Amino acid sequence: MRTIIEALSDKRLLGSAIKDPATFQAWYTLLKAIFALPMSDAEADLFRSCTGRSELPEGPFNTAWLVIGRRGGKSLVMALIAVYMALFRDWRPFLAVGERAFVQIVAADREQARIIHRYSSGILSAEIFAHQVRAQTVDSIELDGEVSIQIATCSFRTIRGRSVSVALLDEAAFWRSESSANPDKEVWRAIRPSMATFGDQALAVIASSPYARKGLLYESYRKFYGKDDDAANLVWQGSTSTMNPTISADFLAEEFENDPASAEAEYNANFRTDVETFVSREIIDSLVIAGRFELPPVPNTVYYGFVDPSGGSSDSFTMAIAHRDRDGRVVLDILRERRPPFSPEDVVQEFAWLMKGYNLTSVCGDRYAGEWPRERFSRNGIKYEPSALPKSDIYRDCLPLLNSGKVELLDNQRLIMQLCSLERRTARGGRDSIDHGPSGHDDVSNAAAGAILAANGKAGAWTVPDALLQYASKPQLVFGRPI
Repeated sequence: MRTIIEALSDKRLLGSAIKDPATFQAWYTLLKAIFALPMSDAEADLFRSCTGRSELPEGPFNTAWLVIGRRGGKSLVMALIAVYMALFRDWRPFLAVGERAFVQIVAADREQARIIHRYSSGILSAEIFAHQVRAQTVDSIELDGEVSIQIATCSFRTIRGRSVSVALLDEAAFWRSESSANPDKEVWRAIRPSMATFGDQALAVIASSPYARKGLLYESYRKFYGKDDDAANLVWQGSTSTMNPTISADFLAEEFENDPASAEAEYNANFRTDVETFVSREIIDSLVIAGRFELPPVPNTVYYGFVDPSGGSSDSFTMAIAHRDRDGRVVLDILRERRPPFSPEDVVQEFAWLMKGYNLTSVCGDRYAGEWPRERFSRNGIKYEPSALPKSDIYRDCLPLLNSGKVELLDNQRLIMQLCSLERRTARGGRDSIDHGPSGHDDVSNAAAGAILAANGKAGAWTVPDALLQYASKPQLVFGRPI
């Protein structure tokens, strides 16, 4: 059987994908490390520099954790590994009748996964491989030998049930999910049993530019980097210039000048020190009242509302209502979200009607929403008060309430996910900001935090109207009407 380096050295095989082998030397060394192939002295030095290990590998690794600078060439190499493992390994002895082995490419979304898929398709377009491709779609390539290269998104639900011989997890440090605060860990937990069929012949490659010091990639880096005695896990950390010397030095210098903290992660492949988790999952879980999804209005209770408006094309329009009980705990009563597309006029009318059921005549809202929410809510009998605090400050002032356990949260998975995904960033001037991560959302958590802070009544999220200082009497029950 040909080694991956032999296949890459042959232009009729995988070598056609490498434009300039001289610029691919770091990747040759990495592949030699994964598959435990002989190295030159220069390659051995690079191996030690990028892995923190002192001893060369004695056998191939089952799992490779690649912390690589942006534009370093990760996607092409993962495609090369996918094609090599699909064509040059015989998985049939491990399979039952009618079963197929899957080389599974997992990314944040299908378009990102298709980048590796397109590379793989391009490699397989070589004449020598033509007879081995049985069928091809935008999501999969079916090959001889009962093996398929297939893409999937970062959902633990979409990858179950397959026999996975090779798992390629792309940009795992940036995965976000609408249903999970930790999609990287959940996918990893789901995919590992799928690889058990193939024993020590299976291979997993988790490659990403680094981000914050949290998540699957960072925890694995911290656990396995530089460990000579670990024969299963290899961690490789390589900067953009190390892995891809064709990237312009002037371009990199400009990126570091524009944003040093970001560039240190993006191009030097070091985890960011200026981004931390806002609140832990354990704290949020302790505040959630299991099975409580909404609370009806109660007489003699003062309620407070907060909305995060949206124009209906991209972000959600959200609304939350909360109150403070006799023990001083802030209770989240209602949390509503309307996802796009929707009519803003219809959502304002619906939310205003619901607020009136809680005897609300005024609501606080995001200060950056502009003038239209004030006018629309006014038409529906609700006064719209722009928040005196920006979103980041609302989260900041809400944190002590969460940490002290003085909040009761609804059993809402999107709220839990968004709160746990919030990040605290330190800017150059030392000021902290709190917001969602890349490609994330916080419409639900923003509305909830605003209502919680308003109900607590001391952090200045907004000026409480006089009307809300009067106890409600016989509030209108609204649950008989479908919403």
